[in-house]
Amino acid sequence: MDVEEATVNLISKDGDSFPVSIGVAKMSELVRSMMDEDENEDENSSMEIPLPNVKSEVLQKVIEFCQHHLAEPMNEIEKPLKSQKMSDVVQKWYADFVELEQVLLFELILAANYMDIKPLLDLTCATVASMIKGKSPEDIRATFNITNDFSPEEEAQVREENKWCEDA
Repeated sequence: MDVEEATVNLISKDGDSFPVSIGVAKMSELVRSMMDEDENEDENSSMEIPLPNVKSEVLQKVIEFCQHHLAEPMNEIEKPLKSQKMSDVVQKWYADFVELEQVLLFELILAANYMDIKPLLDLTCATVASMIKGKSPEDIRATFNITNDFSPEEEAQVREENKWCEDA
Protein backbone atom coordinates (compact mmCIF):
# COMPACT_ATOMS: atom_id res chain seq x y z
CA MET A 1 0.00 0.00 0.00
CA ASP A 2 1.33 3.45 -0.90
CA VAL A 3 2.19 5.52 2.20
CA GLU A 4 0.39 8.51 0.65
CA GLU A 5 -2.85 6.53 0.41
CA ALA A 6 -2.53 4.63 3.69
CA THR A 7 -4.88 5.67 6.44
CA VAL A 8 -5.19 5.22 10.17
CA ASN A 9 -8.46 5.29 12.10
CA LEU A 10 -8.40 7.60 15.10
CA ILE A 11 -11.04 6.52 17.62
CA SER A 12 -12.52 9.26 19.79
CA LYS A 13 -13.69 9.03 23.40
CA ASP A 14 -17.23 8.70 21.98
CA GLY A 15 -16.23 5.67 19.88
CA ASP A 16 -16.39 7.50 16.55
CA SER A 17 -13.80 6.52 13.96
CA PHE A 18 -11.96 9.15 11.92
CA PRO A 19 -9.90 7.82 8.98
CA VAL A 20 -6.89 10.08 8.39
CA SER A 21 -3.76 9.90 6.27
CA ILE A 22 -0.56 8.63 7.85
CA GLY A 23 0.93 12.13 7.49
CA VAL A 24 -1.93 13.74 9.43
CA ALA A 25 -1.84 11.00 12.08
CA LYS A 26 1.91 11.37 12.59
CA MET A 27 1.62 15.07 13.42
CA SER A 28 0.66 13.76 16.85
CA GLU A 29 3.71 12.44 18.69
CA LEU A 30 1.39 10.24 20.77
CA VAL A 31 -0.17 8.66 17.68
CA ARG A 32 3.26 8.36 16.01
CA SER A 33 4.62 6.40 19.00
CA MET A 34 1.51 4.16 19.07
CA MET A 35 1.91 3.50 15.34
CA ASP A 36 5.60 2.66 15.78
CA GLU A 37 4.67 0.11 18.46
CA ASP A 38 2.14 -1.53 16.12
CA GLU A 39 4.45 -1.50 13.07
CA ASN A 40 4.74 -5.27 13.00
CA GLU A 41 0.99 -5.77 12.55
CA ASP A 42 -0.42 -6.95 9.22
CA GLU A 43 0.18 -4.14 6.71
CA ASN A 44 -3.23 -4.66 5.07
CA SER A 45 -5.20 -4.29 8.27
CA SER A 46 -6.38 -0.79 8.98
CA MET A 47 -4.77 0.47 12.16
CA GLU A 48 -6.99 1.86 14.91
CA ILE A 49 -5.61 4.30 17.45
CA PRO A 50 -7.83 4.86 20.50
CA LEU A 51 -7.82 8.40 21.89
CA PRO A 52 -9.92 7.98 25.07
CA ASN A 53 -9.29 11.55 26.26
CA VAL A 54 -10.54 13.31 23.10
CA LYS A 55 -14.22 13.90 22.26
CA SER A 56 -15.38 13.53 18.65
CA GLU A 57 -16.10 17.26 18.19
CA VAL A 58 -12.60 18.14 19.43
CA LEU A 59 -10.88 15.38 17.43
CA GLN A 60 -12.59 16.69 14.29
CA LYS A 61 -11.05 20.13 14.94
CA VAL A 62 -7.63 18.57 15.65
CA ILE A 63 -7.78 16.70 12.32
CA GLU A 64 -8.87 19.86 10.48
CA PHE A 65 -5.87 21.69 11.95
CA CYS A 66 -3.41 18.90 11.08
CA GLN A 67 -4.68 18.59 7.49
CA HIS A 68 -4.34 22.33 6.93
CA HIS A 69 -0.95 22.48 8.67
CA LEU A 70 0.43 19.82 6.32
CA ALA A 71 -0.72 21.84 3.29
CA GLU A 72 0.23 25.28 4.67
CA PRO A 73 2.49 25.18 7.75
CA MET A 74 1.77 27.83 10.36
CA ASN A 75 4.21 30.69 10.91
CA GLU A 76 6.32 30.43 14.05
CA ILE A 77 4.58 32.33 16.86
CA GLU A 78 6.81 35.07 18.27
CA LYS A 79 6.99 35.26 22.03
CA PRO A 80 6.04 37.48 23.68
CA LEU A 81 3.01 38.04 21.49
CA LYS A 82 3.32 41.18 19.39
CA SER A 83 -0.45 41.74 19.27
CA GLN A 84 -3.77 40.86 20.90
CA LYS A 85 -5.12 40.08 17.42
CA MET A 86 -4.25 36.55 16.32
CA SER A 87 -4.42 37.68 12.67
CA ASP A 88 -1.30 39.79 13.39
CA VAL A 89 0.46 36.72 14.81
CA VAL A 90 -0.40 33.90 12.38
CA GLN A 91 -1.92 33.46 8.92
CA LYS A 92 -5.63 34.27 8.52
CA TRP A 93 -6.77 30.62 8.37
CA TYR A 94 -5.15 29.87 11.74
CA ALA A 95 -6.50 33.07 13.33
CA ASP A 96 -10.01 32.17 12.13
CA PHE A 97 -9.56 28.54 13.27
CA VAL A 98 -9.17 29.57 16.93
CA GLU A 99 -12.19 31.88 16.96
CA LEU A 100 -14.06 29.41 19.15
CA GLU A 101 -16.20 29.25 22.24
CA GLN A 102 -13.96 29.19 25.31
CA VAL A 103 -14.99 25.66 26.28
CA LEU A 104 -14.00 24.26 22.88
CA LEU A 105 -10.76 26.28 22.87
CA PHE A 106 -9.75 24.84 26.25
CA GLU A 107 -10.72 21.30 25.16
CA LEU A 108 -8.53 21.82 22.08
CA ILE A 109 -5.61 22.85 24.32
CA LEU A 110 -6.07 19.68 26.37
CA ALA A 111 -6.29 17.53 23.22
CA ALA A 112 -3.19 19.16 21.67
CA ASN A 113 -1.29 18.58 24.89
CA TYR A 114 -2.50 14.97 25.27
CA MET A 115 -1.85 14.12 21.63
CA ASP A 116 1.44 16.06 21.69
CA ILE A 117 0.85 18.29 18.66
CA LYS A 118 3.19 21.23 19.29
CA PRO A 119 1.96 23.65 16.57
CA LEU A 120 -1.67 23.26 17.72
CA LEU A 121 -0.69 23.64 21.37
CA ASP A 122 1.32 26.77 20.50
CA LEU A 123 -1.61 28.26 18.57
CA THR A 124 -4.27 27.56 21.20
CA CYS A 125 -2.11 28.73 24.11
CA ALA A 126 -1.14 31.88 22.20
CA THR A 127 -4.85 32.52 21.66
CA VAL A 128 -5.49 32.38 25.42
CA ALA A 129 -2.45 34.62 25.99
CA SER A 130 -3.89 37.12 23.49
CA MET A 131 -7.14 37.14 25.50
CA ILE A 132 -5.15 38.10 28.62
CA LYS A 133 -2.62 40.49 27.08
CA GLY A 134 -2.97 44.04 28.36
CA LYS A 135 -5.91 43.32 30.66
CA SER A 136 -6.31 44.06 34.34
CA PRO A 137 -6.89 41.19 36.79
CA GLU A 138 -10.56 42.23 36.98
CA ASP A 139 -10.91 42.10 33.17
CA ILE A 140 -9.23 38.68 33.07
CA ARG A 141 -11.59 37.37 35.76
CA ALA A 142 -14.56 38.65 33.74
CA THR A 143 -13.24 37.12 30.50
CA PHE A 144 -12.76 33.67 32.02
CA ASN A 145 -15.58 33.84 34.58
CA ILE A 146 -13.19 33.52 37.54
CA THR A 147 -14.36 34.41 41.04
CA ASN A 148 -12.01 36.56 43.11
CA ASP A 149 -11.68 34.66 46.37
CA PHE A 150 -8.87 36.84 47.77
CA SER A 151 -9.55 39.22 50.66
CA PRO A 152 -8.26 42.76 50.02
CA GLU A 153 -5.36 41.99 52.39
CA GLU A 154 -4.42 38.78 50.53
CA GLU A 155 -4.61 40.57 47.19
CA ALA A 156 -2.35 43.36 48.47
CA GLN A 157 0.16 40.76 49.72
CA VAL A 158 0.22 38.96 46.34
CA ARG A 159 0.71 42.28 44.52
CA GLU A 160 3.59 43.19 46.87
CA GLU A 161 5.27 39.78 46.41
CA ASN A 162 5.01 40.03 42.63
CA LYS A 163 5.89 43.71 42.12
CA TRP A 164 9.03 42.62 40.26
CA CYS A 165 7.05 41.25 37.30
CA GLU A 166 4.92 44.32 36.62
CA ASP A 167 5.76 46.89 33.97
CA ALA A 168 7.87 49.77 35.18
